[in-house]
Amino acid sequence: MSIENRTICFDTQLHIEAYFLQGIVQDFPNHFHEEYVIGFLESGLRQLRCNNREYLVQAGDLLVFNPRDTHACTQVSEVPLDWRCLNIRPEVMSQMAGEITGREYLPYFQPNVLLQSEHTAVLCELHDRIAQGDASFRKEELFFFLMEQLIHTYAEPSISPEEQAFDGAIEAVCAYLEEHYAETIALNELAAIANRSKYHLLRTFTRQKGISPYRYLETVRIGKAKKLLEEGTSPAEAAFRTGFSDQSHFTNFFKTLIGLTPRQYGNIFLKGSIKDEGN
Repeated sequence: MSIENRTICFDTQLHIEAYFLQGIVQDFPNHFHEEYVIGFLESGLRQLRCNNREYLVQAGDLLVFNPRDTHACTQVSEVPLDWRCLNIRPEVMSQMAGEITGREYLPYFQPNVLLQSEHTAVLCELHDRIAQGDASFRKEELFFFLMEQLIHTYAEPSISPEEQAFDGAIEAVCAYLEEHYAETIALNELAAIANRSKYHLLRTFTRQKGISPYRYLETVRIGKAKKLLEEGTSPAEAAFRTGFSDQSHFTNFFKTLIGLTPRQYGNIFLKGSIKDEGN
């Protein structure tokens, strides 16, 4: 049986999280993050679905997820997943883009998967230095070098709402979910907002967003809960304040998406890092 190790560090200088997951065999359901996620596989073979596209990813491949990019992955070999990544908050990315380009904005990266990328080695060294608590400016230098290459080669400015060809009814539903996430929401309410039947709403929303309305709501709730846990809120209080009526469901879903329990995640910001080992 594979031994799972999950280590997460928060770098107070760069203001980013570094995840190191080893021996992972679980599948990750369709979800998204509020942050940018830049990571790579050290071992394993995974079937990745991101923004309605399918990829087969393996060791050495670099993955870049923009905020709200929906993605899911499943294991397709007997080799467990070893995964390293950085979670970069939008405000940090905007500042980094400003340093590099002279204009603060939120870059949009494409494609999501860079096969056998030469940038993986730089990310690996940067990840190591964050995990080791390196205080030298080499760590910051690596971060700049990595982001410079990714922004110049793979990024475009975020598309403004005015430039997007989107369905306003679906955007209205998203806005409602993001504003009322802590409340009990009925499908009837969402259908009324979109002025569509419940079935048509579910079908259209899932096709456009790549995620169902309820999973969208749960992912928003997890994002809000993360911020509360970062501020020292207890897991029970975070669950209550983000609309999870069942703390067990909150804990299980949080670990499914984030890879840690809510308490373990909150401890990152109390202790600087955590390491969870278990079967």
